[in-house]
Amino acid sequence: MDFLGLFEKYWPFLALGLWWAYKWWNSKRVIAMLPELKKDGAIFVDVRSAGEFANGNAPGTINIPLPELGSRLGEIPKSSPVVLCCASGTRSGMAKLLLKKKGYQKVYNIGTWRKFLD
Repeated sequence: MDFLGLFEKYWPFLALGLWWAYKWWNSKRVIAMLPELKKDGAIFVDVRSAGEFANGNAPGTINIPLPELGSRLGEIPKSSPVVLCCASGTRSGMAKLLLKKKGYQKVYNIGTWRKFLD
């Protein structure tokens, strides 16, 4: 089988691998930026459910569950950087898209909330 045939057969696995690699790379990038973001007054938002947040969270994060985010935008100033987290980085990725759509300029997805503990 040639390369094109392999690609056609296995592209979903390649896409999944690239997605995971991007999530890993982006998380490392945001972690490296944390000191500067903190200095700039960043707001740290955990978009997991209230129950998940109660079972464990990173100090300094506020909990705004993803389904409530759109109605609670007033709690997040547009002038500050916003760093989002959740359980795996997927919900915080969706939250990032929402905030960007609503005009927030400096929005970062750190991935899992445990990355704040590193």
